[in-house]
Amino acid sequence: QGQLAESGGGLVQAGGSLRLTCVASGRSFGGNAMAWYRQAPGKQREMVATIGPGGRLEYAESVKGRFTISRDIRKNTVYLQMNSLKPEDTAVYICAGFISREYSVWGQGTQVTVSE
Repeated sequence: QGQLAESGGGLVQAGGSLRLTCVASGRSFGGNAMAWYRQAPGKQREMVATIGPGGRLEYAESVKGRFTISRDIRKNTVYLQMNSLKPEDTAVYICAGFISREYSVWGQGTQVTVSE
C-alpha cells in the first residue's frame, strides 16, 4: 500500500555531502516508522537509519555521527543527510515504510557513489 520515490543520489568525492529525499504517495505514512536501507554489489542489504512516528532515531554504527534521518509529516517526506562520505558508503539507497509489522513498502532506490 502506497508508493515511495527516492531522489538526490549522485557522485561525490570522499568527505563530501549529499541529501536524499523520499516522497511518499498513495497514503499517509505519518503514523509509520520509516527507514533508509542500502545495498552494495555482492553485499547484503543493510539498515542505515530509522525514524519512528514519534521521532525515535536509530542508526547503523557505521554512519553514526555522519548521517541524519529526518521527516516532514505534513509533506509525507523523509530525508537522509549524509556528511563526511566515504567510499564504503557507495550503494543503492532505498527508502522503506513500516506497515503490517514489517518494512513492506519499498522505493526503487537511488545510487550514491563516493570516489576517493
